[in-house]
Amino acid sequence: MKILIAADLHWPTINGVATFSRNLAKGLSDRGHEVLVIAPSQTGRGYEEYDGNYLIKRVRSVPFPFYQNFKISPTPQMEVRSIIKKFEPDVVHIQMALFIGYAARTYALKYDIPLVATNHAMPENLMDNLRLLAPVSRPIQYAMIEYGARFHGKVDYITLPTESAIHMFGEDKVKVPVEAVSNGIDLSRFTPGAAPAELYEKFGIPKNKKIVTYIGRIDAEKHLGVLLEAFAKIATSGTHLLIVGDGTDIERQKNLAYELGIDHQTTFTGRVSDDEIIALHKVGDVFAMPSPAELQSIATLEAMASGKPVVAVDAGALGELCQNGQNGVLCEKDDVDGIAAALDEILHDDKLRAQYAAASLEIAKKHDIAYTLDRFEQIYRDVIAKH
Repeated sequence: MKILIAADLHWPTINGVATFSRNLAKGLSDRGHEVLVIAPSQTGRGYEEYDGNYLIKRVRSVPFPFYQNFKISPTPQMEVRSIIKKFEPDVVHIQMALFIGYAARTYALKYDIPLVATNHAMPENLMDNLRLLAPVSRPIQYAMIEYGARFHGKVDYITLPTESAIHMFGEDKVKVPVEAVSNGIDLSRFTPGAAPAELYEKFGIPKNKKIVTYIGRIDAEKHLGVLLEAFAKIATSGTHLLIVGDGTDIERQKNLAYELGIDHQTTFTGRVSDDEIIALHKVGDVFAMPSPAELQSIATLEAMASGKPVVAVDAGALGELCQNGQNGVLCEKDDVDGIAAALDEILHDDKLRAQYAAASLEIAKKHDIAYTLDRFEQIYRDVIAKH
């Protein structure tokens, strides 16, 4: 098949949408399909490049002021039209209902090309970063939800990464098939084991302490300050907090760590490579995800596949991964005391930690990227056949 993926967020951007669209493109190409991704330029100008085994057509872009290192393409219509006409895809798969996604949908409809859309967006992900709009956040969120329903109502098939995401999306708002298909991760890459010694040295991570790990973007909607406050309540000479990633909120979180008196017990790695993310997932004793706005959370899945217990908030779709009392503990949103208590218990109970770790591995097995690729191949074949 000739598959065109329209991705308003794509590698080298680091977030769940970009990771999924890249994994999808690589995986489908490995299976012999011809894959082309349309994504924002990283320089501002249009160009093309290969990311391993698939082609990316970069369209003109500008920086997005509210997210570090994000680029957006506000007027990609003519570029997208030209790319679609030249490539002549069998199916178009849209990753977001933004500018590139909208243009791809427009021309796929015009040229009668089958359309699949995956919705990764939660309005909270944007609104938490636009604090000046807080007084009008509720009507803006409502408008975004309504726009999403209208946008997806004109495609052939809709997927979301979890059942919880489907309920939040509101499947009753559209008349086309809607299905939960996990974003998936490569279980051959994320496995239990010891991190290399040089990794500890490079990032200044202590080897003789119990470590709480967070890996992901450091932006306002992740509520990372809640984790810092929770860790401060249980911090001792034998504990350490590892924060992996970068984002618009990192300086505020570093300042908070200093104010809480845990700056010497906290490591901020900043942006790291893909291989370092895999290795850093092996470091911690427990993985913490304080974000209440997750439609799945690839980082949590990666931690589970690496054999880590999880402490997460009972919001978004995290309850489908962190199953309370099975592989970790679910806490209420922004419950500093509850998160602190859960971390403390897991860190200091070796038997419980091993039990949760084993359960995390079993749950993660259901999210192998191979299943995700199988399912999307079938969805593509089905929508093509109906055309």
